[in-house]
Order: sequence, then structure tokens, then C-alpha cells
Amino acid sequence: MVPEPSPEEAAEAEAPSAESRRSWLDKLKAGLRKTGSSITQVFTGTQIDDALYEELEEALLLADTGVKATEFLLKDLKRRVKDAKATEPAVVKTLLADAIAELLAPLEKPLVVGEHTPTVMMVVGVNGAGKTTSIGKLTRHLAEAQQKVLLAAADTFRAAAREQLAIWADRNQVEIVSQEGGDPAAVTFDAVSAGKARECDVVIADTAGRLPTQLHLMEELRKIRRVIAKADSTAPHEVLLVVDGNTGQNALAQVKAFDETLQLTGLIVTKLDGTAKGGVLAAIARERPIPVYFIGVGEKLEDLQTFDAREFAQALLA
Repeated sequence: MVPEPSPEEAAEAEAPSAESRRSWLDKLKAGLRKTGSSITQVFTGTQIDDALYEELEEALLLADTGVKATEFLLKDLKRRVKDAKATEPAVVKTLLADAIAELLAPLEKPLVVGEHTPTVMMVVGVNGAGKTTSIGKLTRHLAEAQQKVLLAAADTFRAAAREQLAIWADRNQVEIVSQEGGDPAAVTFDAVSAGKARECDVVIADTAGRLPTQLHLMEELRKIRRVIAKADSTAPHEVLLVVDGNTGQNALAQVKAFDETLQLTGLIVTKLDGTAKGGVLAAIARERPIPVYFIGVGEKLEDLQTFDAREFAQALLA
């Protein structure tokens, strides 16, 4: 039996984690600076009046918060200001952070692994969103948590995609199922079957990047989803969409299109480093509230972290 650590030992064990999270928050603040600065400038005056709310509305729309989320936030903020009897713009900014955090709260949900063995994840997204890199980073997170991971290179027609995934598999010391020029659905079927036979904890299928308007390719994704279910009747357990946070309202359009085709279970939002369009998470929360499992602010492994609504709202308005 392992003895319980002392309070001092527990605090010491927690220290690196807390420190790394602080480092992450600093990166998140820096990444959202372009989005946040236009919003926070609204609160540099001395009066709370119609002009302030008009400027705020414009700033939120420019941040790609979207019309519906912007209207919701303004109405909610005015209620909070009235209830708090706020008279200082700085206080209104704090109340806005509260409103944004509450709006984003439904998106905050952890990725659960272990309810099924293996947990089968299908990862989709448009070219350039950072899909394969996100899979690599996610694999590292899982491998560090002692999860046995198997990757499926279901983007069979792009050698570069297979090679990139193979590099991540090698770097993370996990197995990969790959086939040159084969049928993507067949490769995925083989991977899920192999994952079951090898008693893997997680199987992650990387699919070809495509635009939602490419109907024949979207149909191929449907086929992959159906074939996964043939290999395991309970799967896929997660259908994750990787979206580029820089694309603003286009990201929301992608979420809607891929969700209608595949019934998404979660999102990974990448490239929130230097974007002026970080408000799109509010638009997603208001119009298609699919859980955001991870957000990314850079290229390093530690730059992909779990999404926390309160952290995001505070970083946005820092």
C-alpha cells in the first residue's frame, strides 16, 4: 500500500503543475491580446453611457463574437451593471468578464477516456487547421497519462500527412496503422480492430483535411464513421473537429457543417496566438455549444491545454 503524501509533499508535487499553468495563462493572454485590446479600450473612459455600449458592440463584432452572442452579452451586461449599481467602467469590464465566462461555461468539459476500451476518436478538419499536429500533442498528453495509444493514418492519399503522423507516433513512442493509397475507411477499420486486439486504451484516426463544401469528401467522412461502427458497434466515441481560431466566423460555419454531417462531440481550437478573432468561442457557445476540449496558443507540446471558461474570459480582458 502506498502511504499518503504529507501536505508539504503534496504541495511540492503540485508546484510544477501550478507553475506550468501560470506560464500557459501568460501565453493565452499574449495570444488573445489583439482580440482583447480592442474590447478593453472601451473601458478607458469615465462614463457608463450609450456610447460605451455602442463601442463595446462594435469591438465584440470585430472580435468575431457574432451578432447573436454580441446581443446576448450586451443585454446580460446591462442587467449585471444595473444589479451591481456599477458606476465605474473598470467595474463594468469585470462584469463583462463574468458574463463571457458564464456564456462559455457550457463549452467547458473534460475529454473522458476509459469508459470504452479502446476509446475510438475520429479527428476531422479543414486543411491547415493544425489537425495532425493537434493529434500529436493530444497523443503526448494521453501517453504521459499512461494511456496506450494507436494512431490511424486515414489520410491515405497525402504522403506528407502520413509521414507527419508517423513522426508524431515515433516521437510519442506509440504504434501507427498506415497504408499508402489505400481506402481511408479500410485503414480506420484495421486500426480499430488492431486497437481491440492489442488492448489499446485509445485509437485516434487522422482523416484528410477538407472543406465542408466538398460534398463527396464529406460523404467519405460519413463512410469512415460508419465503418468504425462496424469494427466496434459503440464507436466512434469521440468525433473531434480541429478549427483554426484565426478564421473567426468561418470557424463557426465549419463547426455547424461538420456537426450536421458527423454529430461532433468536441472541438480543439488552435492558433489562438496573435489572432484578433478570439471572440468566435462566444459565437460557438451561443449558436452551437459543442464542448471545447482543448485550445492551442503555439507550436510547443505544452501549448495545447484544456479549456477553462473563466481563464479564457480573464485572459481576453486582461
